Amino acid sequence: MAAVTYLRTSCRVVAGSPRVYLLRCSKNYSAMSGLLIEDPKYSWLKELGLSAQNEGVYTGTWGATGEEVTSLCPANNQPIAKVKQGSPADYEKAIQATRAAWQEWAEIPAPQRGEIVRQMGEALRKKKTLLGKLESLEMGKIVAEGEGEVQEYIDIADYAVGLSRMFSGNVFPSERRGHMLIEQWNPLGTVGVITAFNFPVAVYGWNSCIALITGNTVLWKGAPTTPLVSVAITKIIAEVLEANKIPGAVCALVTGGADIGTLMAKDERVNLLSFTGSTPVGHKVSMMVQERFGKFLLELGGNNAILVNDDADLEMVVRSAVFACAGTAGQRCTTGRRLILHEKVHDTVVDRLKKAYAQLRIGDPLDEGVNYGPLHSPQGVEHFKLAVADAVAQGGKIEYGGKPIDRPGNFVEPTIISGLAHDAPIVHQETFVPIVYALKTKNVDEAIAWNNEVKQGLTSSLFTRDLANVFKWIGPKGSDCGIVNVNIPTSGAEIGGAFGGEKHTGGGRESGSDAWKQYMRRSTCTINFSKELPLAQGIKFE
Repeated sequence: MAAVTYLRTSCRVVAGSPRVYLLRCSKNYSAMSGLLIEDPKYSWLKELGLSAQNEGVYTGTWGATGEEVTSLCPANNQPIAKVKQGSPADYEKAIQATRAAWQEWAEIPAPQRGEIVRQMGEALRKKKTLLGKLESLEMGKIVAEGEGEVQEYIDIADYAVGLSRMFSGNVFPSERRGHMLIEQWNPLGTVGVITAFNFPVAVYGWNSCIALITGNTVLWKGAPTTPLVSVAITKIIAEVLEANKIPGAVCALVTGGADIGTLMAKDERVNLLSFTGSTPVGHKVSMMVQERFGKFLLELGGNNAILVNDDADLEMVVRSAVFACAGTAGQRCTTGRRLILHEKVHDTVVDRLKKAYAQLRIGDPLDEGVNYGPLHSPQGVEHFKLAVADAVAQGGKIEYGGKPIDRPGNFVEPTIISGLAHDAPIVHQETFVPIVYALKTKNVDEAIAWNNEVKQGLTSSLFTRDLANVFKWIGPKGSDCGIVNVNIPTSGAEIGGAFGGEKHTGGGRESGSDAWKQYMRRSTCTINFSKELPLAQGIKFE
């Protein structure tokens, strides 16, 4: 994302080029006094260590030499505060610092590393409410979801503490007398983490906590449009490291745009690059990493479907669909984008969902009682308008919504569109906005085929009371997604399971289960403790 440019003329935000926002202000609207952080209403931001001007690079000390950008609030497009981004020179300093810090970090026993992560979780717990509000202010999700995302980081920290005493290799029987055959897991070195605007806290938490307890250092580049979240989180983590006399560069930060991401992707010193974002950008990242035979972990797009059989609990379906399809204003990678409804219940579900959408409380995500906020950027509004127009042109009927909302900020109506073919181009396109396509199907087998025909394979859900359909759904001829749910929404994954998807979603796995293995390298070790030298397979070489 390019820098934000300010022109003192009128008082609204308009979209410039796809990479530039232009903030036009009145003549008495000064560049500094107009920042929200200086408004008493938002003075709580300073409790997170933020100020009107912030450094966006941390390597054990704070300092940056790159371009200064201004973070905007999606609810009103007003400037919050400024952040100086990292330059290529800052990146070089950061990668050198975090590689040097690894020499010390890798020597610390895993349970002791777990204790440091435990303290990080406790520090985050103390700031949970403030961090949740910051995420609402800068990203645009409602406070409950903002705090929930911070809780997710806290939960994975707790999980990682236990894991620090449990991840293990194997001991195998050796065919040779006096020999031991074992499997040893060691850290990779430095894990680079590139996160997206929609989950600027939790995804870093998933990656960093597991990377840290497995003995790696971390270099983080957050989304260019949520730099204040990145700075605030890093300040909290840095305090814990410094209090324990651990090099701060164990958790380094370089804010910036595609230039910094490209440096990370091409750098052989980044032993694993975890990237969360769109499928097209993820593909480019993976190609750059693969060119150097590096390791990558991709968590990309999702064109997620909720399948509803004719025996489903429709009240549960509607409640789930409201959260899955309209939650976070449709900006989750797990957002429900297709409702594949049995023909016997299609009209009923659509009618009930329309009534439920009408009860959504739309407004400033920081306000109490609001459960539907803005899109993150003006570009999102443009994508929404284009998608609605394409859907109508391809035969869709707008059942609910379909228009931007005439108010400050990046608000659009939550939208339901019916009447499209299951393979219409717009249905197969992931549009990161609150539009769900209601499709009419004849049976579960056809619904499963439609679920699987899109290029992405992140998450999916089937609503049914039929056990035969449940086990078909989770079996080899069922959903081809990485997350396969029954009678719950497509979104809202727990941290205990591995998170990620198949096909164009990237194939990576983060968070729980055995996802820790992606952050380590495996060695098979044969140890001869005898005085003989037998060869495997009984080979004689004399």
